[in-house]
Amino acid sequence: MPQPSRPASRTSLPLLTGLLLAVATGLVIPLQGRINGALGAALDDGIAAAVVSFTTGLVLIAAIGLALPKGRAALRRILPALKERSFPRFYVLAGGIGALFVFAQSFTVGLLGVALFTVAAVTGQTLSGLLVDRLGIGPGGKRSITGVRILGSVLTIAAVVWAVSPRLGAAADVGSLLLPLLLPVVAGCLMSFQQAMNGTATVHYGSPIAATLVNFVAGAVILWIAWLIKVLLVGPGHALPAEWWYYLGGPMGCVFIGLAALLVRSLGVLVTGLGMIAGQLLGSLALDLVFPASGAVVALPTILGTVLTLFAIIVATLPWPKGAFASRRPASGSQAGPGSRTPAKGR
Repeated sequence: MPQPSRPASRTSLPLLTGLLLAVATGLVIPLQGRINGALGAALDDGIAAAVVSFTTGLVLIAAIGLALPKGRAALRRILPALKERSFPRFYVLAGGIGALFVFAQSFTVGLLGVALFTVAAVTGQTLSGLLVDRLGIGPGGKRSITGVRILGSVLTIAAVVWAVSPRLGAAADVGSLLLPLLLPVVAGCLMSFQQAMNGTATVHYGSPIAATLVNFVAGAVILWIAWLIKVLLVGPGHALPAEWWYYLGGPMGCVFIGLAALLVRSLGVLVTGLGMIAGQLLGSLALDLVFPASGAVVALPTILGTVLTLFAIIVATLPWPKGAFASRRPASGSQAGPGSRTPAKGR
């Protein structure tokens, strides 16, 4: 994949600040999912719920972009950046990955259950985060695949499996679900690429507002086409509900996409993803405790798995000294400590 040219880098966010923002961004995801799920049930149409979410998000981010001077300046840079090929033009289709993720949820959650879907998507996102950083697709440049980063990724996947294990009982025959599992794995893999593409676009637009707007335009167009096809085949669902809170999913998506595009520049794709996964588990745990949904399970593995995820982020992000986890052996021929002298040979 061609490497886009990058303008001079600005000061990066401090590591701790970036991690806290990534975790806070992840907190939005389960709440957004709960709202969009409730909207889908009210409309009796999951695709229509996604259309509403993307469209409200698009309207909001467009209004913000037009209202703010910096937003207007960023919007004016979109077409010149594309004409100059400052980055690959297909990056504008990153919003289609979000649409694919919605499709994956609509078509497989009912079959797999939320737990298996979560494990599959997180596995794909974590593994592809390593690859995207190694290829240097994101704005932060190339980041090596070190043993510590691999360990943090493995711990994250294990933690998510542990956290959702109380809900895995219904999916006894996982072998028969292998093909349906591939869709959320692929969707999760592409999420890392989406964050890298949006992050790179943000650098050239000068603001995450423009990248978020382009993202919502692409996703909304794809979802509107899918919904219109569905209406032609089976007809529309129910009328839009009157309650205002059903329409908060789109604005929450603006927060998620905009902050993710900003954070990958400082943290890289992998660490940004791990932070959001931790926030997602923390948010899900809080929702299940405060506003439990039907079938919600809060057991000890859920809590311990969430804690393990936080530990995995620490492992993957701390500036461990080189060779910190390597076994140390004395130099060849050396048997005494520093400062000791080699005994003279007898004559």
